Amino acid sequence: MRYRALIVAFLALCFGILTACSDAPTTLNRDQLTYDEILNTGLANKCPQIAEYTRSSIPIERGETYLISDLCLEPQEFFVKEEPVNKRQVAEFVPGKLLTRSTTSLEQIRAELNVGSDGTLTFKELDGIDFQPITVLLPGGEEVPFFYTIKSFTGQTEAGFSSINSSVDFEGTFKVPSYRGAGFLDPKGRGVVTGYDSAVALPAGGDDTDYNRANVKKTDMGKGTMSLQITKVDSTTGEIAGVFESEQPSDTDLGARDAREVKVRGIFYGRVEPRV
Repeated sequence: MRYRALIVAFLALCFGILTACSDAPTTLNRDQLTYDEILNTGLANKCPQIAEYTRSSIPIERGETYLISDLCLEPQEFFVKEEPVNKRQVAEFVPGKLLTRSTTSLEQIRAELNVGSDGTLTFKELDGIDFQPITVLLPGGEEVPFFYTIKSFTGQTEAGFSSINSSVDFEGTFKVPSYRGAGFLDPKGRGVVTGYDSAVALPAGGDDTDYNRANVKKTDMGKGTMSLQITKVDSTTGEIAGVFESEQPSDTDLGARDAREVKVRGIFYGRVEPRV
């Protein structure tokens, strides 16, 4: 009886060592799970994963075009640039807390991969579920909504690639549509294509420059930048995975306020296939 605590501690140590030395799961495949097994687990917002130590390469031919299917981007960290209180300081990104429920991932995206004659790889996003409205909370209590997307992303690598490997890093730009549509009405009934022209106590003052920005609604197209860095490649299945970092503007309330700069970091997954 007196050795029971020592035996329990010894068994716990053994199980811990076995767990640490065991192989990581190779793939998160939601196709093998039922609806009830996914419901309320958060797995629907997770991108598939491949083995942690997969470091092979996929050979490619110059001048050919390949298809990247089932591309999935799972954001994991959010940052918003804060203006410094002191003018001598530099603006820095501060972490934000995600307020949106588990519907932040971009999925079922298709993209083209063009191989140039000099070995330059060009990534072009085609279509898919490539946008999600997201809101994050800053430490000071401010809520920052933004239209998370990679619409029309076009990124390139350096020259000299003859295969897709863990050295591939795509860098490029993408379009950021307005967070609100043209038919949206603000709390005072103002919109782009419908609603009131102005909403002030004295209608004659609606054209005043102080109210012009809030009255004249706009759905401007923004621009973002992103880096996709491949870290894992499985040549047998054509699967690729890695990390990404993107920067884009936040919501402007249809032009009523200045956009904030938002940075998103996360992981991605996709499959490389020959173009048919």
